Amino acid sequence: MIHSLISEILFGVTGLLSIINPFGIAFVFLDRTESLSPDERAVLAKRIAINAFCVLLVVFFAGTPILHFFGISMEALRIGGGLVVAVSGWQMLNAPDTPQRPASDVRPVDADNAMSRAFFPLTIPLTTGPGTMATAIALNANRAHKLTDFMLSMVTTISIALIVALVIYFIYSRAATFARYLGAEGTKVALRVSAFLLMCVGVQIILTGLSEFITPLVSGAQALN
Repeated sequence: MIHSLISEILFGVTGLLSIINPFGIAFVFLDRTESLSPDERAVLAKRIAINAFCVLLVVFFAGTPILHFFGISMEALRIGGGLVVAVSGWQMLNAPDTPQRPASDVRPVDADNAMSRAFFPLTIPLTTGPGTMATAIALNANRAHKLTDFMLSMVTTISIALIVALVIYFIYSRAATFARYLGAEGTKVALRVSAFLLMCVGVQIILTGLSEFITPLVSGAQALN
């Protein structure tokens, strides 16, 4: 049980961090908060991490019921969501070395209004965008939701959201340090590794959805024979 719990947490954390890509976004965060002092930037990073934690919990616990309300099956979610994630990873792998981000995506933040922009746009959509939400729902759908497994699933969910939030805070609050020591080439390597992990997570989600879709069909065919 402990081994399964650790595996689910690591898989979930890897998937979310791959699509959030905090190392890459940290440099955007640094650029948008260049007018802040290191202490102010750390406070803002903490607020963003808390916001991301709350967003992930809401998506984890409420995302599946919403899908049921609209009549979307778990298999369709896994296959569709996994395809989106895998394509995103593939595009990142083949993207130019210097990614181009529209200046209108996130406007610069100054010390006077930094906290007012902590949720939008610095948390949503810069940190936890639609891709992150789709991945969180797909990952949560992979776990059993029986009453006997509810506590284990809750521990897994909270642990994943907490670890991701802590990583976001750690990286964002030290963005200036990473920019100084990692350098341009190191940043490129980090982005490529994140893209590869993202594509692998997407493929795994697709395989899970296909397996759960095909298995009942095969079992039914065998029963008829």
